[in-house]
Amino acid sequence: MNSLKPNRDGKQATEMTREQHLARAFVSLADTLAPDFDPLNLFDGLVRHCVGLLDADAGGAMMGDARGGLRIMAASGEDAVLLELLQLQTGNGPCVDCYHSGEPLSVPDLAAERDRWPELATAALEVGYRSSQTLPLRLHEHVIGALTLFRRAAGRLAPEETEIAQALADSAALALLHWSADPEPAAEVLTKTQAAIAYKNALEIAKGMVAQHAGVSVEEASRLLRAYAADRRASLADTVHALVTGALDLHGIAPALPRT
Repeated sequence: MNSLKPNRDGKQATEMTREQHLARAFVSLADTLAPDFDPLNLFDGLVRHCVGLLDADAGGAMMGDARGGLRIMAASGEDAVLLELLQLQTGNGPCVDCYHSGEPLSVPDLAAERDRWPELATAALEVGYRSSQTLPLRLHEHVIGALTLFRRAAGRLAPEETEIAQALADSAALALLHWSADPEPAAEVLTKTQAAIAYKNALEIAKGMVAQHAGVSVEEASRLLRAYAADRRASLADTVHALVTGALDLHGIAPALPRT
């Protein structure tokens, strides 16, 4: 592997350091038996590892629901959320196409796709992304979603980087299959994907509850929820479930701030 992604200080990591980070990424995604494994962190971890280790500047992951639509499971930042939402609203874009075809989709020049995806291409270029690489989230013959990586540089993602991204996506999908929200896990793919989507929906509700209660942004509410769970060594999923069912008081997560 010849390409190395610079560290935040602009210096390149050594080849060994990058390999170590990749190994840890695969372990963290695949180890469903770890005591701190949490389905709500699975796709966040996938996107974070891809953006942190590969030649990508932003990313997002979507997963299919029982009705054949897509749901956003993770995004690297506000720009990525916007681009994922545009695909859901318009029903077109690389993530949508990849999910339905089950095949990787490389877009070396988003400017050339204005006729194909007018809203997405325009929005991506406006926030500085010039190319993308989308990969299916798959379990054997089942395609359960898609991972899109956006790049500020034009051109295709290097083949070896594409292979790593697909392997990371496959590891996350496999972890989802082995994870279960029930004591008696079912091996049915749809059951697992819908359970993960339900947890994600509950997380969005919980973030809204905390944001409204404490008078903070949704982003800060998410940080407060994760910090609360981490401090108590509890899973984020369990914390969210307790909050939305009323078993956990909002004051325990964040005190209400005075309104101005």
